[in-house]
Amino acid sequence: MTVFEAQDFDCHETVAFFHDKRTGLQSIIAIHSTALGPACGGTRMYPYTGEDEALADVLRLSRGMSYKNAIAGLPLGGGKAVIIGDPATDKSEARLLAYADAVNALGGRYITAMDVGMLPKDMPVIARGTKYIAGYDQPGKTGGDSGPLTALGVFAGLKAAVKHRLGAETTKGVTVAIQGLGKVGMGLARRLHAEGAKLIVADVDAEQVKRAVDTLGATAVSPEEIVTTECEVLSPNALGAILNEETIPKLQARVIAGGANNQLAREADGAALKQRGILYAPDYVINGGGIIRVAGQMFGWDDADIERRVLGIAETLSQIFARADAENLPPGAVADRMAEERIAAAKNATARAAE
Repeated sequence: MTVFEAQDFDCHETVAFFHDKRTGLQSIIAIHSTALGPACGGTRMYPYTGEDEALADVLRLSRGMSYKNAIAGLPLGGGKAVIIGDPATDKSEARLLAYADAVNALGGRYITAMDVGMLPKDMPVIARGTKYIAGYDQPGKTGGDSGPLTALGVFAGLKAAVKHRLGAETTKGVTVAIQGLGKVGMGLARRLHAEGAKLIVADVDAEQVKRAVDTLGATAVSPEEIVTTECEVLSPNALGAILNEETIPKLQARVIAGGANNQLAREADGAALKQRGILYAPDYVINGGGIIRVAGQMFGWDDADIERRVLGIAETLSQIFARADAENLPPGAVADRMAEERIAAAKNATARAAE
């Protein structure tokens, strides 16, 4: 299979393969679009079964970053990188520096950040070899921890969804089931508790569940029960592909709004949710607080400006919901259209300027 035949190839501008024999680096960097600015997206290190699996992942993820950056109104395009290997056994300083050389080879068209398999301690190592990196703690710059800002954006977006579907201005008295109590899920739970929401929680980490029960008055259920538990809002903040042909018929929530990536197993699942009358906040819109934080670090925005932009996720979602109602489409389809319109407008502006 060639790159052009790959199912997830979407007229990507650049797909670059890198191999460094000395360090064992095998990496693919995909740039989907630079219409709005340099492509930005994280680096994922994962023990893929082969090149085709790695290629499919990087193509899908880079396209997703184009849409995420566009819908967040950022001056960034979409890109992603994967390093083939087990991060627990194959990661080394030499390999990370070889990867930095790969990033440099693209001349600033791609700016990397952190993703699955990469740790905060890895980023300064890569930064020794390239300046095209962001999204980690750097002296003199706004913080790199995206968790709190992602949680804030999910909270704001969840409230917009509650207002649209339930007609409530706050989440006071609203039952919210939270799947996953990591940085985003726990941060969201604290904000919801402060506003008076009723919480149901689940996580594979029993200590995190106990903390939520003891400090936030949450009710605990098993990870197997949380998705289909009785609630008004389901907030997925852990695994992807949890909304599928098996779970959707069993859902009891009226709203789904959470920070997990790739919540829909298939594109058709968005239509299935709409058919059931369940309002879905597209994941790449509501969890945009993290990339907004990264952009703020890149462009020198202060904390107040970053927070203002993150809170703007609520208004973006309100526009998506209203347009989805007007056009009788799932919110995810409308979000995609809005992102595509912004990318196309930027391309047209560039073409006119070149005439």
